[in-house]
Amino acid sequence: MWVIAKKTGQALYRIWFYILVTIPILIFWPLLLVSTISEKTYPQFFWLARNLWAPVILYGMGCPPQIRYSQQMKRSGSYMLVANHTSMLDIMLMLRVSRNPFVFVGKKELAGLPIFGFFYKRVCILVDREDSRSRSAVYRRAQRRLEEGLSICIFPEGGVPEESVILDTFKDGAFKMAIAHKIEVVPMTFYDNKRRFPFRFFSGHPGPLRTRVHRFFDTQGYTASDAGSLRTEVRDLIYESLQKEPNATF
Repeated sequence: MWVIAKKTGQALYRIWFYILVTIPILIFWPLLLVSTISEKTYPQFFWLARNLWAPVILYGMGCPPQIRYSQQMKRSGSYMLVANHTSMLDIMLMLRVSRNPFVFVGKKELAGLPIFGFFYKRVCILVDREDSRSRSAVYRRAQRRLEEGLSICIFPEGGVPEESVILDTFKDGAFKMAIAHKIEVVPMTFYDNKRRFPFRFFSGHPGPLRTRVHRFFDTQGYTASDAGSLRTEVRDLIYESLQKEPNATF
């Protein structure tokens, strides 16, 4: 009976997540739609997503963010935001971490989700990892958004790894882009998202989402050939932080 009750609770918890994702979108549909009319109105969309959508989901799920900053982002700066990818909560948490408007680079498959996917494909830079032309287009679109004063967010694992994997290998894309545009890389560690809301259906439970924003990596003076070493340094930092996770007090 206990197992059945537990699985029922976990199923309801997951269904509740999708309800929380959908309700603010339906309530603020007109504002969200107007704010996606052009790229110039994206900062208004970002404000709505950060302040009205993400908090409803995180606090409604009983997962309050606890964020520690080793370094603060300047209001007018553009950055490359990177973090380990473990959960659908990563999107909402990233929105709470950064006050600076940023654009997600994400896989095109999410554009097919009902309601959420409609806005996702309008405001994110979508990439088809199997299509080299799509990857080239990502660089062009990212450059345009950076020139507009926005930041870029990429989960460099390129997807969500198996739950047994602490941190998967990183792709070069985020680091090549940061070097090409001479912007700082902002590494983050999401400690709790995997246990709070993993991708398995019968799983998850409330609790705080501890997050560490690490020191930034300045790419001034780097060349394209340095992307590999930069990738390794950033990954090592996040991996070591995850290894020390039980002692990451907040």
